[in-house]
Formats: sequence, structure tokens, C-alpha cells
Amino acid sequence: MAMALCLSACRKDVKLQTDAVQNRAAIPMLRAHNVVTLISDSGITRYHIEAAEWLVYDKAKPSYWEFPKGVHLQRYDDYLHPEAYLQADYAHYNEDEQIWRLRGNVYARNLQGEEFFTEELYWNQKTERVYSDSTITIQRATSTIRGIGFESNQEMTKYTIKKPTGVIPVKED
Repeated sequence: MAMALCLSACRKDVKLQTDAVQNRAAIPMLRAHNVVTLISDSGITRYHIEAAEWLVYDKAKPSYWEFPKGVHLQRYDDYLHPEAYLQADYAHYNEDEQIWRLRGNVYARNLQGEEFFTEELYWNQKTERVYSDSTITIQRATSTIRGIGFESNQEMTKYTIKKPTGVIPVKED
């Protein structure tokens, strides 16, 4: 009986099939967990990036990166003091268009200390523009501005709210 089992297991006409790599575009080329990286400029650390998971889909059309568990970025001054922040529950980067899409509890703080809260934010690296069609709240030192839709330079220091709402204090001159 044992000999019959061994012989039947060695048949040459049995073809092994695997469906593991049917759609290579749907499989990440890179899957990294608990990513922490520092980016420097001229030997000075400028950025600190953290992500619980980073996926790179190099065969997708267009190719993209995905951060399904969120991303956190800090920008440092010359003395390594954090001066700006950006974080979201989810991030997607389209490599061809060089556009970042941040979703879910998006928080940013610019160099002036203004804080931005929204559910979705885009950053186009080619045009150096940040924008959103979602509701946005901007917490400034002396006021809070709310609106629907937003456009800004990439430093988020010169911005326009498309449909502002709420009370906006204005200096009388």
C-alpha cells in the first residue's frame, strides 16, 4: 500500500498550477513595515518620515506608492527643531503625475504655526500646489477659518479658501 502511494505521487503527468502571479500589477514590488526615514540636504537633516506600512506598485499603470496605515512627516529647522508637520490616515502617491492624495484625518501645520484639518488633501509636486475640494478648518493664532475647497502653495503659507464659512475677523484700517 505504501509503495502504491509513493508511485502515484511521482506521476509525471500531474501539472502544478499556481495563481500566485496572475496579475503582477496588483502585487506590490515592495512591502515595508514600520518605515522611518530621514532626508537631508547638504548634510543637514530636513525631514523625518514615518509609516506603519509602505507598498510600491511598480507594474501598475500608472505606478504608485500606497501608505494604507497612514503617514507622518516632520520638517526640521537648522537646529533639528520640528517646524512643520503633515499626517494622514492614508496616503497614495502617483509616480507618473507626481501627485500625493492624503485621506482621513489630514493634519498639517505650516511654518507660521497655522493648523489645517481636512478629510482629503492633494499635493501636486510638479506644480508645487496643495488643494482640496473637502471641508477645511484652518486654526490661526487669533481666529479659525472654515470653508469648502482650498488651494495653496506647497508651503501652505499663501492660500485661498473657495467657499469660506463662519466668522472671519478683519482689521479695520
